[in-house]
Amino acid sequence: MPHASSAPVASRQPTHIRRLLQERLDTLARAHQVPGAQLAVQVDSVTYTVQTGEADVATGEMLTADTAVPLGSVTKPYTAAIVMLLAADGDLELTDLVGTHVPELRRAPHLTVRQLLSHTGGLPTGPDSDDAAVLTPARYLSAHCSGRDTVCAPGTGFSYSNAGYVAAGRLIEAVTGMSWQEAVCALLLEPLGTVPSFLGDAAPTRPVARGHSVNVTAGRVRPVQQTLAPVEAPAGALLASALDLVALGRAVIGNGPRAVLTPEAAEEMRRPVPGAAPGVLADAWGLGLALFQQGTQQWCGHDGNAQGTSCHLRAEPDSGAVVAFTSNANNGTALWHELAEDIALITGVQVPSAARPLDRGRAVALPQCAGTYHNGMVEYQVMTDAEGSLALTVNGDTPAPLVCYADLTCDLVDPASGRRVPGGRFVRDPDSGAIDRLQISGRTARRTATA
Repeated sequence: MPHASSAPVASRQPTHIRRLLQERLDTLARAHQVPGAQLAVQVDSVTYTVQTGEADVATGEMLTADTAVPLGSVTKPYTAAIVMLLAADGDLELTDLVGTHVPELRRAPHLTVRQLLSHTGGLPTGPDSDDAAVLTPARYLSAHCSGRDTVCAPGTGFSYSNAGYVAAGRLIEAVTGMSWQEAVCALLLEPLGTVPSFLGDAAPTRPVARGHSVNVTAGRVRPVQQTLAPVEAPAGALLASALDLVALGRAVIGNGPRAVLTPEAAEEMRRPVPGAAPGVLADAWGLGLALFQQGTQQWCGHDGNAQGTSCHLRAEPDSGAVVAFTSNANNGTALWHELAEDIALITGVQVPSAARPLDRGRAVALPQCAGTYHNGMVEYQVMTDAEGSLALTVNGDTPAPLVCYADLTCDLVDPASGRRVPGGRFVRDPDSGAIDRLQISGRTARRTATA
């Protein structure tokens, strides 16, 4: 597929840059069969916004710059930013034990607010949305975030946790006396100039996009329904446009309205948390923000997937560059990775689309890693064959072969295509040296049985 011209960026006018971005977004959306996508790039104090395609293939409604897309986990930086606002106002401290504010978490006596926001509190990922659909925040936290559910001691490791952000939402409610939705509207969205939109809105106040399932091989595109449980709203219920995400990106690099985040609070969010090793998700983690290293620059942001959507935010404080991408398709992430290369060619902004790839050498057999691992209600079964090769099942799903390396990292092999995807790593107990944990896609599971 031809790429954009590599002519010097300095020789281009803003209209030329915008035209090239539009051409590449149009071309890549067609190539990946993504129904609709938005891209917003802020560079040198100029914001370029382009969009393509349809918001809903069933109705043919066009995707506009104002269309709000389900953000999935890109909701989490918004939730974290509210907590940072409360900390800046003196309503809480990042070192506070969460249980002092949230009664349901008093049985997690060592869990701090900082650990909650950085996924270092040892909490499990949480139950499926279907299982959580009838739960209140209090019942959710009491049932799934007690001491027996932890995957590691608070502060000793990283495990990506939706449950942690259910707890963060409950913390916001306890401190402000408002619901999470009321707080995010009043404290963050309105100051940012973002028109609020949430999953489940009966009467949306702005155009919204529908998620889609895309089967590239069959050429089939189908609308899908969102299934996020109401209790999980602080972890993934927001809808926004790429331009809205640029406003958030500016705030978290200290370049937005002072009424939103002070430069000190923004810097605190971007500071790498010791012990936060997110594996394939990012190079490091801050408070509500994934951190990506690009040469000497440290970018911050977040990735998110709702049902049939893929959204991404990146921001860099030294240059002030912000890049935001939204798509209403399950395969939009592949488009994002390819588009990031073109953004660099067109604008000169070297945006990291993912964590840095590892140079791990040749594959090795790790039969000693076979066994059963648990993260809350999720069971990971690692099986071995006669040659010592491993395969992984999650809650009994189709096994996916694992390609393992001497540093205990591993790739997942797609059973259908044979394509390798960075998966995670096995972790040794620091005292005994035994393999006692498995981290897959940033989620850590405790070993509960050997093979």
